[in-house]
Amino acid sequence: MSDMQSVLSSFCTGVAVITAREAGGRPVGMAVQSFSSVSLDPPLVCFCPARTSTTWPGIQAAGAFAVNILAADQRDLCRRFAVTGGDKFAGVAWRAGGNGAPLLDGVLASVACDLEAVLDGGDHAIALGRVTALAAHREGAPLLYFRRSYGRLPAAAPPGFRPAASASMSSSIAAARSRSEA
Repeated sequence: MSDMQSVLSSFCTGVAVITAREAGGRPVGMAVQSFSSVSLDPPLVCFCPARTSTTWPGIQAAGAFAVNILAADQRDLCRRFAVTGGDKFAGVAWRAGGNGAPLLDGVLASVACDLEAVLDGGDHAIALGRVTALAAHREGAPLLYFRRSYGRLPAAAPPGFRPAASASMSSSIAAARSRSEA
């Protein structure tokens, strides 16, 4: 392990699965720990796929994707999407989101995006997504990754938090803005 990998493994991250549908309709997906919010106005998020990824070209070609934020009890789902090759969706329950990208059952939340831009990030790409829809699906502790191991936080939600099956873009962004401006 390089010094950079060793030191940066001290930073705890959440885990998400990025999903899309290739031109023929076949679902593709990959586990990432590089997901982040970028901007509220316009609503942008990013993730950083390795240039060597065999899944990234399918997601990029689709032009739209979903971010599925994993819960602490979804380690096996994470491992399934962290490998190269095989049918990662075999036996996985999902439904198509508004943009066609697979929304995985049981995740904490999902974010549907149109691919806005792809920037150079050295041995990774930096994929910017414009948020088109988002939803919190259930309460629970997130799946975390720290020093090459999975971990978890307590499942307690902040006061007043209520997961919704779906949320309108405008009300969700307005709520996020009001919280961030406080």
